[in-house]
Amino acid sequence: MNKILPDKITNDFKANKILIYVFCLITLITIARSLIHIFAIDGGAQSIAGFPLETYSPEASKVVVLIFSVWGLSQLIMGIFYLIVLLKYKSLIPLMYLFLFLEYTGRLLLGIYKSAESTHVVPGSIANYLMIPLSLVLFILCLRHKS
Repeated sequence: MNKILPDKITNDFKANKILIYVFCLITLITIARSLIHIFAIDGGAQSIAGFPLETYSPEASKVVVLIFSVWGLSQLIMGIFYLIVLLKYKSLIPLMYLFLFLEYTGRLLLGIYKSAESTHVVPGSIANYLMIPLSLVLFILCLRHKS
């Protein structure tokens, strides 16, 4: 439990360096996709997710775009938090992998529970199937390392 919630949060990470490099890549992807959702004209709702905004009323389209942009802001905040962990608090990387596992598992379950029509396979839905096992394996690798 001390590897997940350390008594003292430091910049010391005593596991394999590949775990840091993968977390760095995840951080960069999180920040990049957040900026796309914030700055794309459609928030990525149609251009990426394939939601047929042209079939919605103008008011409904604006709401969808706003929700995608707000989601991008949430992703940006998480991405900045991941960056802070990478730069100053690496001892929290196991906790971050646990959060990633929970986030992507939640996305998958919510996507099943509250599905929406799209014109194509959404890249984020594919990411769910990749990130769930990847984050779980990386989390376990963090825990298996002997201090």
